[in-house]
Amino acid sequence: MKDFFVKSHGLGNDYIVLDSSEIDFELTPERIKLICDVHFGIGSDGILLKVPGEGADFGLRILNPDGSEAEKSGNGLRIFSKYLYDYGYSAKKGFSISTLGGLVNATVTAEVNGKASQIKVDMGKAIFTSSEIPVNCKNKECQDEPLMAGGRQYLVSCVSVGNPHCVVIKDELDIDEIKQYGPFIENHPMFPNRINVQFARVISPNVVEAIIWERGAGYTLASGSSSCAVAATVLKKGLTGRDLTVKMPGGELKIKIDEGWFIQMAGGVREIASGYLSPELIEQLKDIHG
Repeated sequence: MKDFFVKSHGLGNDYIVLDSSEIDFELTPERIKLICDVHFGIGSDGILLKVPGEGADFGLRILNPDGSEAEKSGNGLRIFSKYLYDYGYSAKKGFSISTLGGLVNATVTAEVNGKASQIKVDMGKAIFTSSEIPVNCKNKECQDEPLMAGGRQYLVSCVSVGNPHCVVIKDELDIDEIKQYGPFIENHPMFPNRINVQFARVISPNVVEAIIWERGAGYTLASGSSSCAVAATVLKKGLTGRDLTVKMPGGELKIKIDEGWFIQMAGGVREIASGYLSPELIEQLKDIHG
């Protein structure tokens, strides 16, 4: 299926899926930007590229709309898992996927008309050690550290779930605020690889609300890895239990964290469209250098 693509979303966080063996051009940063552009390309929050697995059944590269590459994406992994199952790459409901952020196991837990509708992903272990996130922090763990961003001070807590996250616990959530200050936090010198940003509010011992500024993508309706980061942070602070629902503007995810800080995420995924990159778009892509 040469030049075939699928576009799907997880709670409004949408990705284009491509098979590296079915395209004959390199996905350079400028080409990624064009494909993800809502006006000149297909439009999406990123590209999921199927590649050979390294010690896993399948391999995945996660490409942000600004041309950068992410280590891990929870919504991206669910979307990619649906693609693998729906399009016959895997006859099994469970399989392993290698990412830059580590190996994960995914399981199709529900389907509709033979198509995957609910996916569970083992997202790996939450890491709080500053140097491993990485975060430039004087303390071994970066918890409730003051950070000045855009002229406003925040208390930030940082965690890696295969990619870096910065969580701010708040009494009220304001989407305009995270849109304004998210870029300053994402690009702060404290974070050598930039960082994903979440503002979170604890509603009850098993429900948390979150809004997200995603590294390389901007304001996002939902994020699987961000949900895991928020859940790990509020649990570490003793604000919740280990079994959580994380509510976001795009929908909600179920997060479970065991005593070893290993995280399991579950939620829905839906296909939007499928088709073929047009010869005109491919010609334009090949004309781009760099």
